[in-house]
Amino acid sequence: MSNQTVNDGKTSAIISHFWILGTIIAFFLNLNSKNSFASFYIRQMIGLHLLSFLNGWLVYKYIGGFIGWGIGVVLFIFWIISILGAFGGEKKLLPVFGEHFQNWFKSL
Repeated sequence: MSNQTVNDGKTSAIISHFWILGTIIAFFLNLNSKNSFASFYIRQMIGLHLLSFLNGWLVYKYIGGFIGWGIGVVLFIFWIISILGAFGGEKKLLPVFGEHFQNWFKSL
């Protein structure tokens, strides 16, 4: 991937990391240009938001708060890995789920 592609998509990639609203804003910013770097991180964050939602909705509610808290910590670590990759200008797949997110949301 060229430095120009990374530089053009870095802002949207970073914006996508700030809550679901940031991901939505980054998605719309990336609609016209379809920057591959920004699209990569938008897909990662959509997947991470879905995991976070499922953690809050299913795990906390049906399994328990302690396990939900532990999963929340792991998801936060995944978020840190992702945002550091976006700031660094390199595509970092999230552990375990990253490749799946890229495949599931490849149309974005």
